[in-house]
Amino acid sequence: MSAMSESPAPTIVVAAGVVSLNGKILAARRQAGAHLAGLWEFPGGKLQMGESPEECLVREFAEELGVRIQAGRILEVIHHRYPDRTVLLLFYACELLEGKPRPLGCEEIRWLDRQELETLEWAPADLPFVKRLATGRPAPRS
Repeated sequence: MSAMSESPAPTIVVAAGVVSLNGKILAARRQAGAHLAGLWEFPGGKLQMGESPEECLVREFAEELGVRIQAGRILEVIHHRYPDRTVLLLFYACELLEGKPRPLGCEEIRWLDRQELETLEWAPADLPFVKRLATGRPAPRS
């Protein structure tokens, strides 16, 4: 009887940025071949060793969308367990400083009204926050 056979799934810390512009919120579709391919999420990614969530968001927005942002206050923290991993998801209000987002590291991007958020198929970890935004809680301000 080995305790190693029941090792817990690793916990991955992910920072997600919520950018609101002219009343619309930015969403990104995950690339084919990625974990949860084709599902929608708020842009961001896994923290690298020694990186703060804010630094992660600046890096990820530059890599995935070709823009410069500033991460503001934290909006939500969600702990979600997938079959193969556990995710600690940190949602931050972000301000777009420079550039126009384009899908460099994602399949597609969309700017959505709050009411439109639930029309997309979201990554399961993002769903509680999406529902909160869609049901009338104010859109985050950067």
